[in-house]
Amino acid sequence: MLVRLVLWNLADSTTTIHELRRYLRDESVDAFEQAPGLRFKVWVSDEATERWGALYLWESREAAEALRAPASQARELIGKEPDIAEEFDVEATIEGRFEIDELSRRGLAFDEPAL
Repeated sequence: MLVRLVLWNLADSTTTIHELRRYLRDESVDAFEQAPGLRFKVWVSDEATERWGALYLWESREAAEALRAPASQARELIGKEPDIAEEFDVEATIEGRFEIDELSRRGLAFDEPAL
């Protein structure tokens, strides 16, 4: 298994966190749901520091490499490559106890009203 972390500083970007949220809701989440070998992806943001990124959990390095040219347009919307792009081997995993049955389609991108 492999974890990939990508982070952008949007301060000098051509887009905003709100525009990226709309992109998640309208396009990106659907596209990544179909990615072979992608076990989990979480998109993250920090409006105060104008940062945006994602964390991927892949079944294998091969699956991650197959999607290296991303099915997403985030790089185009942001206008540059990520400021941080790193990969890590997975040492161990767990699934904790939780109260939310379904994890898909949760978060701020789905909390904002669609325009």
